[in-house]
Amino acid sequence: QVQLVESGGGLVQPGGSLRLSCAASGFTFSTYAMSWYRQAPGKERELVAAITNDGSYLNYADSVKGRFTISRDTAKNTVYLQMNSLKPEDTAVYYCNAGSSRRSYWGQGTQVTVSS
Repeated sequence: QVQLVESGGGLVQPGGSLRLSCAASGFTFSTYAMSWYRQAPGKERELVAAITNDGSYLNYADSVKGRFTISRDTAKNTVYLQMNSLKPEDTAVYYCNAGSSRRSYWGQGTQVTVSS
């Protein structure tokens, strides 16, 4: 059974930091690209950051470049999103995605709220 379990979300003040984690199981983690998406109320889901299966290529949305960092730990089957200098517009539900040429899996999401 495939599972992607996100954690690390919460309430943080503007300028603060959070680290999201996504623990994967039920598939061969090392063969999947991993991504973080987010969806704010009333908006479409958007790609935040992505990392290839071997970690050799990273991609970021322009809105988070220089503030967010995606990484993966194959030994722990986990992908991370380090979020620094958070802004109110980063408020959203953040979702983990595992993708290959054939399949795509989603986590249940974790809420991130940036507010003073």
